[in-house]
Amino acid sequence: MTHFPLVSTEWLASRLGDPSIIPVDASWHMPDAGRDAEKEYRQAHIPGAVFFDIDENSHKASTLPHTIPRVDQFEKSVRALGIANDSVLVIYDDSDLHSGARAWWQFRVFSHMQVYVLDGGLRKWRTEGRALTSDVTERTPTEFRGKFVPSLMRTTDDVLMTLKSRKEQIVDARACARFEGSVAEPRPGLRSGHIPHARNLPFASLFAEDNTLLPADELKAKIEAAGIDLSKPVVTSCGSGITACVLKLAFVSLGKRDVAIYDGSWSEWGSDIGLPIETGPAESL
Repeated sequence: MTHFPLVSTEWLASRLGDPSIIPVDASWHMPDAGRDAEKEYRQAHIPGAVFFDIDENSHKASTLPHTIPRVDQFEKSVRALGIANDSVLVIYDDSDLHSGARAWWQFRVFSHMQVYVLDGGLRKWRTEGRALTSDVTERTPTEFRGKFVPSLMRTTDDVLMTLKSRKEQIVDARACARFEGSVAEPRPGLRSGHIPHARNLPFASLFAEDNTLLPADELKAKIEAAGIDLSKPVVTSCGSGITACVLKLAFVSLGKRDVAIYDGSWSEWGSDIGLPIETGPAESL
């Protein structure tokens, strides 16, 4: 393995066929990307991989995109994939958004801790000429049980409390122009800007040319340059809860565990005119 919670392509390739290890394709694309993640999975995936549909594994009754589902809904979906409580999962994606991090966090928030992320994703795997298949992966349904871990998630009320107490740092994964409010949000009806006192750490800046997460020293340098104190708790946010999980993944890779996801993210905060916002760069230290 590489640094937890990442595993290398070499590590996974040497273990394909191990019945206890299940690759999981969690690719997701923005609606305007013109890509169908499940169709691409059916055309080519890592041997033995199952497809985890992020849209389907979201709360059906919510008006917001990608909020976590009820535990019973998650259990039903995971059981159908043939994933058991003792399965070792290696999540990967072929997405510019590094969406595998969202699936990784969802499994963790429902108490499945034997879950890792393939460093470099399908892009690196494919570049290295490793095995791909279009064969359907058939697994026997299981009796997977999940249990919600509330400490891994924050609600809007939690974030409002944080604005008063300043006990947790809010870190926004969106691109700088969206964070500063100089461009319109891609989803209609959302205000532009960011949560007051938030720091900006664009998720796309955390990856090397080969699509792997930056080395620990470079990650730490970027985090500190963004004005984030690694000794204090963090709440990550983004547009709709996908790339906030990329920041969580990066922090955990550095050994930092006190990081929670604001699940509603800007889709929730930016749509509520009663909530405060700021525009422009992050406030100076």
